[in-house]
Amino acid sequence: MNNQNNKSALATLVTVFFFWGFIAASNGVFIPFSKTYFNIDQFQSQLVDFAFYGAYYIGALLLFVISSSIKKDILNAWGYKKGIIYGLLLSAVGAFVMYPATAGAEQGQTSVFYFVLIALFIVGLGFSLQQTSANPFVIALGDPKTGSHRLNLAGGINSFGTMIGPIVVAFIIFGSAPISGEELTDMIKNNQIKLTTVQALYLGVGVLFLVAAALFHFSKKLPALQSETAFEPANKAKNLLIFLTLIIIGCFGYIFSTYTGNQTASTTTENIRLTLLIVALIAVIGCLLFAYSRSAKQPEGWGAMKYPQLVLGMLAIFTYVGVEVTVGSNLGELLKQSINGSNLNTLGLPTLNDAQIAPFVSLYWGGLMVGRWVGSITVFNPSKGLKKWLLIIVPYIAFGVILLVNFGKYSIYQILFFAICIAIQIGGFFLAKDNPVKTLKIFSLFGVLAIIIGLVSTGNVALFAFLSGGLFCSIMWPCIFTLSIAGLKKYTSQGSAFLIMMILGGAIIPPLQGKLADVFGIQQSYIVAVLCFVYLLFFAFRAKTVLDKQGVTY
Repeated sequence: MNNQNNKSALATLVTVFFFWGFIAASNGVFIPFSKTYFNIDQFQSQLVDFAFYGAYYIGALLLFVISSSIKKDILNAWGYKKGIIYGLLLSAVGAFVMYPATAGAEQGQTSVFYFVLIALFIVGLGFSLQQTSANPFVIALGDPKTGSHRLNLAGGINSFGTMIGPIVVAFIIFGSAPISGEELTDMIKNNQIKLTTVQALYLGVGVLFLVAAALFHFSKKLPALQSETAFEPANKAKNLLIFLTLIIIGCFGYIFSTYTGNQTASTTTENIRLTLLIVALIAVIGCLLFAYSRSAKQPEGWGAMKYPQLVLGMLAIFTYVGVEVTVGSNLGELLKQSINGSNLNTLGLPTLNDAQIAPFVSLYWGGLMVGRWVGSITVFNPSKGLKKWLLIIVPYIAFGVILLVNFGKYSIYQILFFAICIAIQIGGFFLAKDNPVKTLKIFSLFGVLAIIIGLVSTGNVALFAFLSGGLFCSIMWPCIFTLSIAGLKKYTSQGSAFLIMMILGGAIIPPLQGKLADVFGIQQSYIVAVLCFVYLLFFAFRAKTVLDKQGVTY
């Protein structure tokens, strides 16, 4: 393909990145709405993320297990283009299932919520197939050396979807924002706000998925690329992942069983739920550390997991996706939960209702767009002098887009607070100098400091400390991905699939924080985000040591 055709193909391909962002960030609005509408607790509301991101893990695992069984890479046999088309069709099925799943549902029918989760799980399965195909597809559309920059560009489109998703969904569900949280609750209880709006939303999304599938199918500019890498068996890795899956299913299955009936849970039951969530988290960490240790002694049968940077990177992707999702998904509860029935939330700011939360959810996800737009600057190959100016100008252009989409939603002080956070991010980019290790070190440290400030302070300082988490997460994915697959050689394709599986972090970490919020308080629960950023900081140092020993350039 020539360069012009590559650009046309890339323009078509990034449409699916927009879909991922739009739907994923919309969960930040749908979660607090579900909590009110279905009369569920904070943990149950976070099962939206569990269903959605858990599907990424299950989908990628199923592809790997089936490919291992037939000793042939299914996705490679299909080709990247068909993989995306099949994924879009599967997501369309999930979107259409939302209609019968919620048909006739009324406020307080908790059982209907679990049918909603099934629909979201099917949508997520489709996204898993799309993402497994689209990421290597983007890299294949040009020089592999600039593949990470194209991923950043696609990530910027993804982040645009994450920014406008909450706003669009909030408008569809709520229309105009009610005066108070109490009024909104009354409107839901009086069935003035019904699930029919959600049904209409997902019917529309399903149609868009079908249109996108047709666009990909009939596009002559988009090649049917396939990986030339032969499938590499990894039976020990396969068995370990199946074992991990059984533990997770067992933990969450028991937790689900404790939610039967409408009776208030006892302290013992709450402790059991929290313990099982911690067990699921420990199982992920323990299994990966087991692979790290055993593969170092006997590498045969572990496939890509015999490389320590890959195993450490799997845990890094797990914690990265977990912290990115959990900060945004629990943000709604942070802003709406009042203190002892007062009109102030846990941050000491006026409490917001479900509709009023959307601009702040949008601002959080918009922060990811800011960083990813900066990360994609290199795609356009600017001169060194111009690049320095773009590092300063582009973030504020992106911020301007956020303000335009959310026109009139923020005070001048809130705009100033976020502008200062962006200035800190810009400083980080200048210090990192496009080096993935330095970038990960700097932004992980910023993340640790930001969440700690959010934990120990109040008011707008605390709010924007939490919101800045989006800015600092923004550039981490390509850094982690680059360091994790460096030096994998023929196992690169398999290693990439293992990393996609670890999007599982978005399924486990948010529900864990949700349960900690139920037990200890929403603001205190953000200690989970601190621990995630701490591991990412450790990974940056450890990955450098491992790769230096192997003599791998990165």
